[in-house]
Amino acid sequence: MEAIEEEKPSRRSVLDRLLQISAFGWGLSILYPIFAYFKIPPEGESVPTSIVAAKVNELQPNQGKVFRFGNAPAILVKTPGGEWKAFSAVCTHLQCTVQYRNDMQKIWCACHNGTFDMKGTNIAGPPPRPLEEFKVTTKGQDVIVSKA
Repeated sequence: MEAIEEEKPSRRSVLDRLLQISAFGWGLSILYPIFAYFKIPPEGESVPTSIVAAKVNELQPNQGKVFRFGNAPAILVKTPGGEWKAFSAVCTHLQCTVQYRNDMQKIWCACHNGTFDMKGTNIAGPPPRPLEEFKVTTKGQDVIVSKA
């Protein structure tokens, strides 16, 4: 009986195989971002156009409430004059959540002491843009906030 001898791969064939694998990996790293760019993203969470944010009796004048509007926080404020105001509660500086300060009668961001007036305009601190304002209506006992 003859013994079967295994052929050892030559140094050149091993280096050729490593070069092929490296070239394939390099090509994949170039092509993957191109294909990922053209891929259609999955449908995200639908953002509601309106939501019941509070009951009419829930807030006293000069009080505010943060609530969820779609996938982001929003803030509802009842001004000292009894008027309803609603804004995005995401600070335009570093996306911190803002809050209503009844002592200042302003919307305030605790991250870097940014301040917004009751029109949503940035009046102090680093925020570069005003807050997005929402439309507020009352229907019966419900306070409804909707995209303007």
